[in-house]
Amino acid sequence: MIRFTNVCKMFHGRPVLKDFSLEIPSGHTVAILGGSGGGKTTVLRLILGLLRPDSGSIRIDGKEIVGLPERDMVPIRARMAMVFQGSALFDSLTVRGNVGYRLYEEQVFADDIIERKVVESLCFVGLEDTLEKMPAELSGGMKKRVAIARALACRPKVILYDEPTAGLDPINTHLITELICRLQKEERLTQVVVTHDLDTAYRIADRLIMVHRGEKLFDGTVDMLKIADDPRIRTFLRPQEVLTAPGCFPDKDGGIRVVAPAMDKESPA
Repeated sequence: MIRFTNVCKMFHGRPVLKDFSLEIPSGHTVAILGGSGGGKTTVLRLILGLLRPDSGSIRIDGKEIVGLPERDMVPIRARMAMVFQGSALFDSLTVRGNVGYRLYEEQVFADDIIERKVVESLCFVGLEDTLEKMPAELSGGMKKRVAIARALACRPKVILYDEPTAGLDPINTHLITELICRLQKEERLTQVVVTHDLDTAYRIADRLIMVHRGEKLFDGTVDMLKIADDPRIRTFLRPQEVLTAPGCFPDKDGGIRVVAPAMDKESPA
């Protein structure tokens, strides 16, 4: 289980998370929604212990990680894996080398066992025939699937995703979404997915959390989100309905502001 209690985090004097609390039960998939710069990716970094909050508590499987020495974070991180927005594959390594990278670095298993884990992970994402390919030979969607295979190879209990479908066409978006759903159903992994993609969030998540300027606006099911009446939530979900007037923009406080069109200059006489 992952639990945040009244977590606050500031960058350069600006609050990024304000009294932020959440609870993610083991084996559940939670999607974190919100606009750019709202604090979503900061949540992932705090879970990994790459950032420390200014105040508040973060517990992973009951263990408080705030203030934990770096050496004590190592076994906690060993149970997690991250799928980055840009896939973050090593250009100089083959798919085999990328998927097995963490296992080779840790040197816990013999090479033949690592090879089996690499192949099994690639089979799960449907790319077992790409072992000797280089990242430059892969499409964007294939790179994302290799990144998921790399996460799976170390048999994590938790996978964190940062915009896993960003920049993908509808077919590859569907494939990634299906993989996330399968991982929950077949492996019972705990998954935290940061995304702007509402369709993906609706399909994968047991629960949705929406963050706006560091504040948690919503925590509930898909059906509950769709009927929420907070204007900030409605603007995010259905901008085509809320921002209908020309020059209409969402304001930072959740309201609406309208910018009057500039008057045309009079033509010279």
